[in-house]
Amino acid sequence: MDAPVQKVNLSRRQRLWQLVESVIDPRAWLHLFKFVNYYNYMHVRPLRVMQLGSTPRISPDAVFSHAERIEIGDRVRIGSRCHLWAGPGSGRIIIGNDVLFGPEVMLTAATYNYNDGAPITDQPMTEGDVIIGNDVWLATRAVVLPGTRIGDGAIIAAGAVVKGDIPPMAIVAGSPGRIVSQRQLAQPE
Repeated sequence: MDAPVQKVNLSRRQRLWQLVESVIDPRAWLHLFKFVNYYNYMHVRPLRVMQLGSTPRISPDAVFSHAERIEIGDRVRIGSRCHLWAGPGSGRIIIGNDVLFGPEVMLTAATYNYNDGAPITDQPMTEGDVIIGNDVWLATRAVVLPGTRIGDGAIIAAGAVVKGDIPPMAIVAGSPGRIVSQRQLAQPE
């Protein structure tokens, strides 16, 4: 049988003292400094160096690596906690116009070789450009691997992992990603 949970009632004075201690604790300020530095390094600075089209809407918690090799088209929307990592050497990320990223989408233009020895982090990286066409939707937690080309109008489903060429208007789902349907646009009346 579980022991009864005792409720801890702190007086107002004790709660106030805990608040004061946390505010003057130098470790808290160090963590704040680290957070601000990370935010500047992974979000603010990259936005200054990457090529941005007109009126992008980028979540403040999206992060970018090697932003000098990232191009973002017009009216692109990048959701919360997305990661766009161009390669450290030559891998680029090129995003067309009117592209929609759901939350936590990951694009990477580089990956470690893993059969060349150990540890993996000492192995050379393989890089490949990631090119996304116009009017593409990448749903929540989609992962796009190096060398992927996604055609205009394609949809990458939530949680899909894609690599290679995705044809225009394809709907891709699964891990590994497979074409499950084709997008049909309504005809104007």
